[in-house]
Amino acid sequence: MPAEAQSNPPNHNQAPPQVRRHRSRWRLPIRWTLLLFVGLCAVSAAQHTFKDLPRGTAVSGAVVALPANDVRFLTDLTHADAYGRPVVKQEIFDAVLDVVAGARDFLVLDWFLFNDQRGALAPGESYRPLSSQLRDALVARKQAIPELRVLLVTDPINDVYGGDPSADLAALRAAGIDVILTDLDQLRDSNPIYSGFWRAAIDWWAGDGTGPGWLPNPLEGGPSRVTFRAWARLLNFKANHRKLVIGDNSAGELVGIVASANPHDASSAHSNVAIALKGNALLPLLQSEIEIARFSGWRGNLRPHEAADDDQPPATFANSSRQLATGKVARAQALTEGAIKSEVLRRLDATTRGDGVDLAMFYLAERSIVEAMLRAAARGVEVRVILDPNKDAFGRSKSGIPNRPVASELVAASDGAIKVRWYRTHGEQFHVKLLVIRSGASVWFTLGSANFTRRNLDDFNLEANMAIDVDASTPLAENVTGYFERLWSNRDAPDSEYTADYPTWADPSQSSYWLYRLMEGSGVSTF
Repeated sequence: MPAEAQSNPPNHNQAPPQVRRHRSRWRLPIRWTLLLFVGLCAVSAAQHTFKDLPRGTAVSGAVVALPANDVRFLTDLTHADAYGRPVVKQEIFDAVLDVVAGARDFLVLDWFLFNDQRGALAPGESYRPLSSQLRDALVARKQAIPELRVLLVTDPINDVYGGDPSADLAALRAAGIDVILTDLDQLRDSNPIYSGFWRAAIDWWAGDGTGPGWLPNPLEGGPSRVTFRAWARLLNFKANHRKLVIGDNSAGELVGIVASANPHDASSAHSNVAIALKGNALLPLLQSEIEIARFSGWRGNLRPHEAADDDQPPATFANSSRQLATGKVARAQALTEGAIKSEVLRRLDATTRGDGVDLAMFYLAERSIVEAMLRAAARGVEVRVILDPNKDAFGRSKSGIPNRPVASELVAASDGAIKVRWYRTHGEQFHVKLLVIRSGASVWFTLGSANFTRRNLDDFNLEANMAIDVDASTPLAENVTGYFERLWSNRDAPDSEYTADYPTWADPSQSSYWLYRLMEGSGVSTF
């Protein structure tokens, strides 16, 4: 046998040359097709992450002076007594219902969650039917004043993106109320890794999300089923996250409430904060809501006898001047989306030794805010933080991300100068979004819908806050600072505690920290 044949025996499993050539011809187009698809996803992701913002977003309103007595700080507070029973004290939606009941010409509402879904809450668990209370109040007011113009802007999550149409929203439409589901495609993509793929591979063929479903409802623990399309849209993690109501009153004034609370039954026991105020400081938010409704398809109007494409507010409102000359004055500013972050950073960076920063927050993750707090502490500013432990979500358990690793970073990186406490939740959430800066004889604070996260502050979600600057001696300032101090010091809670010491839920592990950084930076997260 020749030497060549001995060293290279025939391979009977090898395909004939013509078959190998045929396979090679197929591999090349498949490889190029995959590369082309990945490129298409990347281009789509980049385009929709950095595209121009739609009108009505990133609003920084003018600072408007108004009587301090025209501004009220509202709270919903839930804690447990010595026997573990919930103690619930609520003000926010009672005030919202008052605004609805007092409207004469128009109402504009924008709520992220407006539904009776209860998640995985146990059947016997206590909750307040906020969605039906607000729905019934709106219908009753519209029936009492048929010419009242009512516009509700909300997020498609309430219809589960078409997969489970909302009976509440249907009832409002039947009563003659304009209900607009926000066109989230107009917003930038906060989860570009998924959204680029979704646009290239799913969006164009999966339909509108309606029809019989076969997948579990992601928002409800019951037997209802939703479509694949509904789930596919959900994973974009885009939202109109605002929470506000604006209307008029019998005195011809603009009145409104900007809140962290939703008319959502499963959220009804959450702790929240809100600001109620009168006057033209609300006008930028009103104008913003009209523009959001417009780019979402609304063709109505808030002014009688005007064209449907008129984007102006319904009237010029009285801005009360009483007490401005002799009484205490508050300076109010409407802020939305990225404008919230810009003003918060400006205020934090202006703090000096002797000032105080008090933060009460559901989610804290945004890197520039974290770094600004560390810089403030290094300058000798007193920084105190109350966080939700991120352990409860409508009957389900959470991992503690992002708050626990962020808290560990704040404490460690400041060498203990930044003090952290945890709100003691018992199934509900500490859903507050409040920053207070105490500087000399003044108090500046901002609150509203915005968590301090990339998604909430970097022009992805729709968010609405109000910022107030007021003399520290006013009842308003005392109510705000007293609220934080009450929680921080467990004041007026002899039989229980509002907040727990930092070690209770501390998580200094590097794995949690870098997982939080990855989730925050990429957008592959729900916070």
